[in-house]
Amino acid sequence: MNTRHLGCAALAAAIAVALQGTWFATTAAAQNGRALPTFEVDKSWPKLPPQWKVGDVSSFASDAQGNIYLLHRPRTLKDPEFANAAPPVLVFDAAGNFVRGWGGDGNGYEWPQREHGIYIDNKGFVWLGGNNCPQNGLARLKPVADDQLLKFTPEGKFVMQIGHSNQSKGNADTQNVHRAADVQVYPPTNELFVADGYGNHRVVVFDADTGAFKRMWGAFGNEPADDDHCEIVRKTDFTAPGPQQLSVVHSLRVAHDGLVYVADRENRRVQMFTNDGKFVKQLIKADTLFARSVALSADPEQQFLYVGDGKDIAIVDRKSLELVGSIAPAGIVGGGHLIATDPKGNIYIAATGQGLQKLTFKGVSVPATR
Repeated sequence: MNTRHLGCAALAAAIAVALQGTWFATTAAAQNGRALPTFEVDKSWPKLPPQWKVGDVSSFASDAQGNIYLLHRPRTLKDPEFANAAPPVLVFDAAGNFVRGWGGDGNGYEWPQREHGIYIDNKGFVWLGGNNCPQNGLARLKPVADDQLLKFTPEGKFVMQIGHSNQSKGNADTQNVHRAADVQVYPPTNELFVADGYGNHRVVVFDADTGAFKRMWGAFGNEPADDDHCEIVRKTDFTAPGPQQLSVVHSLRVAHDGLVYVADRENRRVQMFTNDGKFVKQLIKADTLFARSVALSADPEQQFLYVGDGKDIAIVDRKSLELVGSIAPAGIVGGGHLIATDPKGNIYIAATGQGLQKLTFKGVSVPATR
């Protein structure tokens, strides 16, 4: 099994004492003369209508024109701000100007209780889901599991629902998801790939037009096993190759060449698969809160995989799964909850309780050594 494990005792000690964590990767890139993407914080983005309040920002997505969709959790707002809660989906143009807002309860579909992930596919359709657990006891939330995914037009007209609230039968269920975290449509096959996620422990694939089940898999391509609970199991042992099951499948991205990258959050690893579920390799990084989320660089080859990594965003060579640098411009809010990129290469960080942020892409350059 081809694995890369950056958390062994000797390497961790060497990094901590002599190289200060991810500075090693940046220095190595500089010594090898490799140019890496650079960013700066855009403090003016976005321009939110002053009458609205935004709750915990959970996710961002970009359409092909660079319009940015923000998904937040209005029900996390406290009184009296809750009375001025913005719609859960807010759309901004590339400059950060407000375009429209929509979402929430409606006829013909079950809006998630706890909004989590949003994605815009190649046809412009908007996909979103939630991760509510019946036992979490959060205010204003119904005691049901978000076991559905919703599809809308860009203007918020309902198109389709996959699954139903509180109906999951577990990882073998081909009709429902179970507190799914993230999705992406792969245009060549018109398939919806789902990081399913909080209640289940799998990647599951559906037809993006009909919602028909196609296939599923777990860690290393294994059959996913049931282990359903509200509480997040915090791991302490990250010895390679790691557990044979995924633990909070929090994010995924499918590259142009069909390779699938899965953020296995609580195991602090990113696993790479073919799009039919065959395991290829993995990257474990044990010394930080690695594998919060994944996003792809905007260049045609998609050279880099961006991975939410605690206080910053790790830069990973997409093909080799080698850590090559980090993104940590002055003022960054951290690696965030979920991240997204737009066609110009900018990064958007949804940091839930810590807010939101746009990192403007400034080009590529060879990092300076210290």
